[in-house]
Amino acid sequence: MAPPQTRRIPIETPGGTMEVWTQRNGSNPHTRLLLLHGGPGATHEYFKSFETWFPAQIEFIYYDQLGSHHSDNPADRAYWTIPRFVDEVEQVRTALGLGPDNFFLLGHSWGGILAIEYALAHQDALKGLIISNMMSSCPEYQRYADEVLAPQMDPAVVKRIRELEAAGDYESNEYMDLLVPHHYEQHVLRQPAMQWPQPVNAAFEKINKDLYVSMQGPSEFGISGKLQNWDRSADLAQIAVPTLVVAAEHDTMDPVHMRWMAEQLPNGRYLHCPNGSHMAMWDDPEVYHAGIARFIQSQSD
Repeated sequence: MAPPQTRRIPIETPGGTMEVWTQRNGSNPHTRLLLLHGGPGATHEYFKSFETWFPAQIEFIYYDQLGSHHSDNPADRAYWTIPRFVDEVEQVRTALGLGPDNFFLLGHSWGGILAIEYALAHQDALKGLIISNMMSSCPEYQRYADEVLAPQMDPAVVKRIRELEAAGDYESNEYMDLLVPHHYEQHVLRQPAMQWPQPVNAAFEKINKDLYVSMQGPSEFGISGKLQNWDRSADLAQIAVPTLVVAAEHDTMDPVHMRWMAEQLPNGRYLHCPNGSHMAMWDDPEVYHAGIARFIQSQSD
């Protein structure tokens, strides 16, 4: 495999020119995969599972969105809107020379929201789309957290989490001590937190908290920020480009809803990771990466 090639790309924004960080891994002009990380405000690092599990013949490109650790940060909440992020992705695409003959876009979690929005605005630039571990409706995501995931937990733990959230005590040790074993280790990455891979920890440690709270909200058990009412379920039928929806059995996101998404998409496919959670690229890595690779290769044959 060719050595990674790091590049900072100038982005025109309402406040002037800024730069975002990208890194090309591998070299294949016919199959190029751009990765949109979650958060919002996390980093590309948790995608490093691709270096171990993904086939060498598919080029993949890391990319830290504006405000994320390796890219510029305007530190202004006016920048944190879906249309501006979509425009940013389009500028990155153009700079990297990606187009309908080779451009595959994968969005994970918040990146899945961004990928859906990008496809609705620019699907003529895409060869294929992968929506990973993200539902098409944030209200439905909140309903799933409240009506399906919460009842699986000890009622006393849920009660105390809700009390701490009502008090705005999101940074306390007690809050995280409850969430880590009862939520994170069950639905975010199904490994003891002390054994989480270093790239996952790096992405969490470097997260832009102001950006995250602005869009996602402060709670780790639902959503309340700018994205609270985001819902594109009724618009999935407009995405005609071949699309793979990736879900996991133990995810924070409802796999039943995500299978339904694949059925609404005119050229939708569904990949289920039976042992995975939100970070299925780490806790069900073979199914996750092999399924994505098969999808990309099926569009490239």
